[in-house]
Amino acid sequence: MNLGAIDIGSNAVRLLVAQAVPYKKEIDFTKLSLLRLPLRLGLDVFENGKISPEKAELLLKSMESFKLIMEIYGVKKFRACATSAMRDAANASEIVANIKEKTGIEIEVISGREEAAIIYETHLRESGSKNGSTLYIDVGGGSTELTLYSFGEKVLQESFDIGTIRLLSGKVKEEIWEDIKRSVKLAVKDHKPLMVVGSGGNINKLFALSKNKEGDPMALGQLEVFLRDLGSMSLSERMHTFQLRQERAEVIVPALQIYTSILRWSGARKISVPKIGLADGLVRNIYYNL
Repeated sequence: MNLGAIDIGSNAVRLLVAQAVPYKKEIDFTKLSLLRLPLRLGLDVFENGKISPEKAELLLKSMESFKLIMEIYGVKKFRACATSAMRDAANASEIVANIKEKTGIEIEVISGREEAAIIYETHLRESGSKNGSTLYIDVGGGSTELTLYSFGEKVLQESFDIGTIRLLSGKVKEEIWEDIKRSVKLAVKDHKPLMVVGSGGNINKLFALSKNKEGDPMALGQLEVFLRDLGSMSLSERMHTFQLRQERAEVIVPALQIYTSILRWSGARKISVPKIGLADGLVRNIYYNL
């Protein structure tokens, strides 16, 4: 069965088409297509409080394209979810209504907690890691989601208005940093040793740059070196030296600031980077709820 997931984030919109095939007692999810478009809705929203007509039109065209791609792949069921930028946009409801009218795609504007649940509860189910404590960190363009499980039980699930696009826009107050620091330290205090799992496009790119073997965690020290080196470079130097797209080169340093800060506050010295994200979680969520 072919399934589709649309993730409308603050930095990019994504379409994932995957094939779900039962095998014995497991389900194999095979990626058939992944399309990512850097619309950067958050730049509008975090600056002006709403999505501009130009970005709204690009979002509509993206959804029209996604609909055609899903038709070509014979997608039987899909789900479209929007996160931080659309949560904050004053004109989100009219944009969602227009897209529904023009394309038939119904967009759900989900909370940060629901976003985290879609990503991590599915991963927890599949990984079977219910022993010990695991802190999940997802850094997006508009928000950072933290979820802590201890022996399969949820201890913390919080969403914070701190993300790469918000940082680039200068829209993160010092109180937010203090809030997330306090929450992390309080949550992990009685849950050590702690395993940390990261998700998001930036941590996946950093893992690829690290040359670590698949399955091996990244050390905090590696991230700190990346932060020092990338942070000291101009945008063009980052793009050239690490072969990064411009929009990735712009957001990777703010992402590093968030990941390294949370790791230090948690006391963890390494972070695992499985290939998980909202789109992956949505596909699995659709299948498991059929």
